[in-house]
Amino acid sequence: MLGDLAASSTGVPGLELAALTDLGLQFLFAMLRIGAFVLSAPLFAARFVSLPVRIIISVCIALWIVQHVPMPDARDLASLQCVTWVLRELAIGLAAGLVLQIYFTAAVMAGDRIANTAGLGLAAQIDPSTGSQTPVIGQFFMLFLLAVFVAADGHLVAIRLVLQSYTLLPPGSSGSGLGFTDDGLAATGEMFTAAVRLMMPVVSVLLLLNIVIGVITRSSPQLNIFAFGFPLTMTVTLLLLFLTTVTLGDALLDHMAQALQHMGDMLGEGTDGRK
Repeated sequence: MLGDLAASSTGVPGLELAALTDLGLQFLFAMLRIGAFVLSAPLFAARFVSLPVRIIISVCIALWIVQHVPMPDARDLASLQCVTWVLRELAIGLAAGLVLQIYFTAAVMAGDRIANTAGLGLAAQIDPSTGSQTPVIGQFFMLFLLAVFVAADGHLVAIRLVLQSYTLLPPGSSGSGLGFTDDGLAATGEMFTAAVRLMMPVVSVLLLLNIVIGVITRSSPQLNIFAFGFPLTMTVTLLLLFLTTVTLGDALLDHMAQALQHMGDMLGEGTDGRK
């Protein structure tokens, strides 16, 4: 495309202003979908990734998109019809990123339930990825999932799925976007299911431990439950987290693969609500 513009120019070096304006308009339109995804997806949307870095990522990927994906004509992009196209591009990118965010929230939810069961619910810190207060175990689970996500090249797979969506869902095509509602609800259901799977090994043992502590303190009232039960519960919790680290890593890897599979199915089904 750049070569054609350069060839159509006169002997003066540079591009024609009208052609450069059209190219810039198509470039901005191509950046909408990937930009919305980068602003909403896990890891990319974390607070420790500054906004200029996200913009640079979107621009670099959009450069490849403009060269390989046909874009609508600049005259069509300047019409009122382009408003629906812009909203559709933003909806596709945001839906893809939010589906991954919903799946990643399962790790935080599982860690939060474990912390509350172990009596560590008040041990909360500012989460560096969201900026909100989260129990330390929830932060551990979230950072663990992000580490697995990066180590397994999940971020590259997610970007590849978005790039493939430009072929499956061409920019400027018609579509109502109704299919994303069912996908979001399905992802929410999977979030709760995955959170239960991640927390049950630790929570079930802690439940049995609390029953044992209750029986002991009931039979020996002289034992202080705070001096005896809380240190024991916290020690067992840390020991269980240490022993289940390998199993937790495998579970998070499967969870990440399921999230990417759901995202790929959503983008492959289209936005017209057909299943």
